[in-house]
Amino acid sequence: MAKKNMKVMGSLLLSASLLLSASVVSASVDANASEEKVRVLIKSDKAQKASLKKEYGARNDFADKGFTTEVTVKQFEALKQNKNLEVSLVDIVSIDAPPSGGSTRAVPTDRTPWGIESIYKNSAITATTGGAGITVAVLDTGVNINHNDLVGQSVQCNDFTQRSANIVYNTCNDKNGHGSHVAGTILAHGGNDGLGIYGVAPQADLWAYKVLNDQGSGYSDDIANAIKHAADQSKATGSKVIISMSLGSASKASLIADAVTYANNNGVLVVAAAGNSGPNPGTIGYPGALVDAVAVAALENVQANGTLRVADFSSRGISGGAGDYKIGEGDVEVSAPGRAIESTWSDGGYNTISGTSMATPHISGLAAKIWATNPNLSNAGVRAELQARAKANDILGGLYAATGDDIASGFGYPTVSSTDK
Repeated sequence: MAKKNMKVMGSLLLSASLLLSASVVSASVDANASEEKVRVLIKSDKAQKASLKKEYGARNDFADKGFTTEVTVKQFEALKQNKNLEVSLVDIVSIDAPPSGGSTRAVPTDRTPWGIESIYKNSAITATTGGAGITVAVLDTGVNINHNDLVGQSVQCNDFTQRSANIVYNTCNDKNGHGSHVAGTILAHGGNDGLGIYGVAPQADLWAYKVLNDQGSGYSDDIANAIKHAADQSKATGSKVIISMSLGSASKASLIADAVTYANNNGVLVVAAAGNSGPNPGTIGYPGALVDAVAVAALENVQANGTLRVADFSSRGISGGAGDYKIGEGDVEVSAPGRAIESTWSDGGYNTISGTSMATPHISGLAAKIWATNPNLSNAGVRAELQARAKANDILGGLYAATGDDIASGFGYPTVSSTDK
């Protein structure tokens, strides 16, 4: 799809029982709250940087892009007056899913939910396999790594949200549920009791990175730090890594954009939610809108024109960006099940929710299966295989869905092959 400037969406995608709207932090501040703390990015020359870091402390250092820290509103206003500095508020990013009802349950209603049956093209499937030797880094609200269907999967469990340090190792507690749900769709192994749920690639390894707080929002610098950490860990451990991000913002956070490019250039495949601001064109959220990320749209279990239908809430690509099978900024790339998806929950039970947040882990899991089957592929090669499979399974249902490459479903819906391990 051709590159074209997007219209910035008017709101972030956030859940308040998973899912409310939140706005990007505005540069304007309340004068009455001058002593409140705000997260800022400070860019200066090398001579000033050391003294500024010493004075204010540093949260995350992004080399020549600057460093982040927390200052009072009064200090922020004073820093902005310094003509030798570039000072800006750090963007807020949030979990990405639309409202959905339901409460958690002790056992799943279906051990292989409809999304699993669909992506495996087998309505009678009772268990899944695949993903061995591949790592999926879930950047979200954390993961309950002790859930009966996820226990033994986690290799890394780190928290990037705590105030005490920019990374705290061996903790990734999820009090929200969103991250545990995403992880389950990717690699839940059915549980040691034989009663649990299955994900797409249960033999994959999990890096559970908490980048969002328990309300489902987080700072772009912490997310960028986690993305870069995953890429560096991929190189350090020799792991083939897929980063799965079911989160989004209406605006393009430069720190995250740079980190996604860094990860992509270092062999990591980045998969991200398209967003839930549909069905109008030009509504893809970031980081999904980035060229170096695979943006995933949400399908629902409804037939229209002989195929599954793209959900109305699923964000659409840019107008005029269809038909060429090329990915530009603001394009949707592929689609997957995202409406009424059952998966693991943070309390040890199961829940059913909806959103492109739920579509994204289906593709992350599929990518893990593909990479496990074809370990000599690069991240670009896995992405090309996803695109090829999507082309072979066109989606014709839903607003703006059409034959071939379209702004609703992208290239189409990639599914499991009989040759996948």
